[in-house]
Amino acid sequence: MPKLKTKKGAQKRISVTESGKFKRSKAYKSHILTKKSPKRGRHLRKPAYVAKGEKKSVRRMLPYA
Repeated sequence: MPKLKTKKGAQKRISVTESGKFKRSKAYKSHILTKKSPKRGRHLRKPAYVAKGEKKSVRRMLPYA
């Protein structure tokens, strides 16, 4: 059986926590921040976790995570 290839884009964006959850960063934080409220900007800084329904596809992208 050959080795499985990791999707490099997913590898750069998603990390695995000690409990096995997939941690990701939130979207919409890169530009046009003037019209977004400061509260919204602060909340976008915090990490998010991959939803339960997407876990299978993420596991396929990161086979050795």
